[in-house]
Amino acid sequence: MTQNEEKDFVAAPSPTENVAEKPPRARVSDAPILEEETAGEKLERKRDYLEGFLQKKPEGVAPGEPGGELHQSVIDALKDIYDPEIPVNIYDLGLIYNVEVAEDADVKVTMTLTTPHCPVAETMPNEIEMRVMGLPGVRDAEVVVTWDPPWDPSKMSDEARLELGML
Repeated sequence: MTQNEEKDFVAAPSPTENVAEKPPRARVSDAPILEEETAGEKLERKRDYLEGFLQKKPEGVAPGEPGGELHQSVIDALKDIYDPEIPVNIYDLGLIYNVEVAEDADVKVTMTLTTPHCPVAETMPNEIEMRVMGLPGVRDAEVVVTWDPPWDPSKMSDEARLELGML
């Protein structure tokens, strides 16, 4: 090594030189002890949190987009229509394949029926159309019935399966 290179090196401090003390370690026993909450209080706290979480609406969503007010009001209206043979609403039954809300508030509902020979095949689409057109903010409604893909019980929501004893 040359003399210039030796000047660039600095010796490490010895273990006894001014070494900063380490902060004390956190211990569980140092944590403040909170009052024990009863099982009922804990359940109520969790219920309040869950209800608040479920009630929160997405921010910045257009009314016609999924999660928007108009789109949700159409889905809520569809949940009020029941299949006369099955005690479950048509949305949870899985008969509604798609809900589209255009910018001009025209609504298009794509749906199917449990079978092509369903006794309400002629009346159900008209009922849906009238119910959706009656919603505030909807300009026009169209219901398109499709058979592809065919309906089967796997399209039902868990709530519908529970209601029918299938879960």
